[in-house]
Order: sequence, then structure tokens, then C-alpha cells
Amino acid sequence: MLDRVSFLKAGAATASSVALGAPPPDHRITITRSAVELAPGRVIRTVTYNGAFPGPLLRLPASRPVTVELVNDTDVPEQFHWHGQRIPSAVDGAAEERTPYIPARGRRRVSFVPGPSGFRFYHTHLRAGDNLQRGQYTAQVGPVYVEPPNDPGAYDREVFLVLKEFEPSLSGRRHDHGFPRGRIRPGTANARRDRDAPIPVGRNAEGI
Repeated sequence: MLDRVSFLKAGAATASSVALGAPPPDHRITITRSAVELAPGRVIRTVTYNGAFPGPLLRLPASRPVTVELVNDTDVPEQFHWHGQRIPSAVDGAAEERTPYIPARGRRRVSFVPGPSGFRFYHTHLRAGDNLQRGQYTAQVGPVYVEPPNDPGAYDREVFLVLKEFEPSLSGRRHDHGFPRGRIRPGTANARRDRDAPIPVGRNAEGI
């Protein structure tokens, strides 16, 4: 028979072996605060994935199970959303679908079958509210390429572009869905066309 000390030692050894025997994840993403250089000499400090913007490119083979470990190295519970994929709500990363949060200073491991194939994104789904230092206002976004099973492509070069705005501000100007539109010229027949038209490159929200 084992005494109490021997029993505890045996239990600890068994737990360690189980932990060591667990397969490693296919990918690991760490949510953390980091410095990001947006342009030469233009540095901001914000929340990132793996300390960079954008987050790392994830290549996921379609229709094959994948495991991702999500580590939250911040003081705020987070949601990690897989944009454009048809996966269960338990791992989709949206609180409104009752996906469990990644606890502050904690981690969560998710497993799913990627799909459909194509270029996708992952990003935070944390509601920022009136805090412009959280959620979509941070650098928490990265590219995903779900590789098709039968047509991997024989390309000379791949380029994945991630475009994002930083350091937002609120004003009294009219916005539609958060995006500024062109200036309205009252009294003209084409006022609605002007309002709904996107702003040309190089012009601001007032059309200047």
C-alpha cells in the first residue's frame, strides 16, 4: 500500500505525464500590449497578436481539424473571432453567440475544421464601448489563408494585405456605420449621390 506522500508523488507524476503527452497546438496566438511602428518614427503602444501588427499569417488546410491555443496576456477578458468561417459558435469567438471568453491572464484552446477555403481574417470581437483603446481600435487583426484541398495554386509570389486605421477620434460630424462620407451639397439634385459616394484618395471627411 502507498502512504499519503507516495500517493501524492505518484499522482503528480501522472498529471505531469498527461500534460507532457498532450499534443502541441498547430498555432499559438498571444494577446499582449506591444509597441507598433506605423511609419518611420511613428510608434504607438496598443494590444497586438504575438507582439506585432498585423498578427501572423495562419495557413489552415480546409476540411482538416486544427487546434489553436489563445493566450491572453492582458487584464481584460477577450474574444478571438474567426471572420468568414463556418464553424461552431463555441469556437467562433463572438460573445453574442455565447462563445466563452478567453479569461484575463488566462488561455483557451480551440479546435475546429477550417472552411470554406479562401482568404479570411481573425480579429478581436471585444466590445470597445467608449474605450478607444480596446477592441477594434487596437491592432488585434491578422490574415488567415484557408488552403483549398485540391487546388493549392502554383504562384510565383503571394501577397496578403491588411489595411487598418489607428488612433480614432469622435466628432460631431455625420457618420454612417462609423465611416465618414463625402460632403452633401444642399439644394442640388445629386445631394444623395454625393453623400453616398466614397471619399477620393487624398481628401478628408469634408471632401477637401
